[in-house]
Amino acid sequence: MTLAPKFKQGDPVQVCARDVAHHRRTPSYVQGRRGYIERFCGAFANPELLAQGRDGLPLINLYRVRFEQAELWTTAEVDAGDDSVDVEIYEHWLRQCDEPF
Repeated sequence: MTLAPKFKQGDPVQVCARDVAHHRRTPSYVQGRRGYIERFCGAFANPELLAQGRDGLPLINLYRVRFEQAELWTTAEVDAGDDSVDVEIYEHWLRQCDEPF
């Protein structure tokens, strides 16, 4: 059984920052950062559980989250352009931002 998506396109979210000893699919450079839901990708087996030899169930929702490059890197590293980075992140790593940014 799949749960309805918690987030919709355009929702502001923040990626949780977690120190985990096992495999994680969420890159460290986006942890603690804010972005917007670009799209809902569907529900899939949890890769963190699969990496531990488990069945990956229950299925978990996956989203594509868009980050402005200035949110991820210091201004010295950021080009003057308006480039962004899209990362696919599972729902259990995301929390709703109370205020748009």
